[in-house]
Amino acid sequence: MNSKNKTIIAIIVVIAILGIIGTYITYYAPSSGGTKQLTDMVGRNVTVPTQINTVVATSPPTTNMIYILAPDKLAGWNFKPTGQYMDPKYKNLTEVGGWFGKQTGNYETFISIKPDIVLEGSSPLANANDTVNERQTKFGAIPVVAVLDVSNVTKFTPSIKFMGQVLGVEDRADKLNSFYEKVYNKVNSTASQIPDNQKKKVYYAEGPEGLQTDPSGSQHSQLIELAGGINIADVPLKQGMGMSDVSMEQVLKWNPDVILVGDPSFYKKVYIDTKWQNVKAVKEKQVFLIPQDPFNWFDRPPGVNIILGIPWTAKTLYPDKFQDLDMNSLTKEFYSEFYHYQLTDEELNNLLNPQP
Repeated sequence: MNSKNKTIIAIIVVIAILGIIGTYITYYAPSSGGTKQLTDMVGRNVTVPTQINTVVATSPPTTNMIYILAPDKLAGWNFKPTGQYMDPKYKNLTEVGGWFGKQTGNYETFISIKPDIVLEGSSPLANANDTVNERQTKFGAIPVVAVLDVSNVTKFTPSIKFMGQVLGVEDRADKLNSFYEKVYNKVNSTASQIPDNQKKKVYYAEGPEGLQTDPSGSQHSQLIELAGGINIADVPLKQGMGMSDVSMEQVLKWNPDVILVGDPSFYKKVYIDTKWQNVKAVKEKQVFLIPQDPFNWFDRPPGVNIILGIPWTAKTLYPDKFQDLDMNSLTKEFYSEFYHYQLTDEELNNLLNPQP
């Protein structure tokens, strides 16, 4: 190879390297004010901007926590909220996708948002370190911060506190933890005293026909046991998205006292569908649509958005045992403080008393 060709190749290599560097400079420019070190919830030391202004998360439970604690720092949704009870400036944020359920995210889409950090929510039961290290490799210079227990209703306190510290909103995190611990402790202390022979048998109806569900032990149905109910779905636990298929014959055999409904289209027809007429909960008008605007109170995602579902589920199952839970007051407080939305009385009634 002559010297001229070597020179040309060297120039091409230099241009390629500069291009890669330029990509990172374009994609990741930390907010002004320098950097700081933090230890994330899997023990990694991460260098992040001192001032964090834009954040995205890889899955909905963590994204919803960002919205609740620091909505103006949220740069994108994993999927667009469809409800009405949200300020359009938040609802209309871009959709970035993510890694959840059956979804596989696109790293380039996240990088194009130019976030200061990416938050990766994990369960301690999962191989969190491997996942977050893979994310960090793919995201390059953008810091990835791991958060644990974002989907375990019994362990929200540490993750809320940690997120408050990361996002610089400790006071808001303290308020959310105060609300969470108040309703959790109230419900848990009362529900734990209910004798087994007095517990309601509950079926969680999912899907447009009500013939999908999640059994005991699933993160998607955890509020049933917390509120003192018995999840009567005798089906194998399905990992990931859950939603095990069941038959009408199985539901008739289980004969639940209460049905909690996740799909509004099923709720609209359950009382007139002849297949369901012999189910105890239907005969006794004990079928309830789970509130889900702007986020589901019970599940999907099973993140901090289900905090308000703790008292709702308890009072739905046992109105006599939880007479002192004022759902009107709790709902207005939660929406005002954490969903950044002032409910009207009509909107409140639509949430708590939906019509089939």
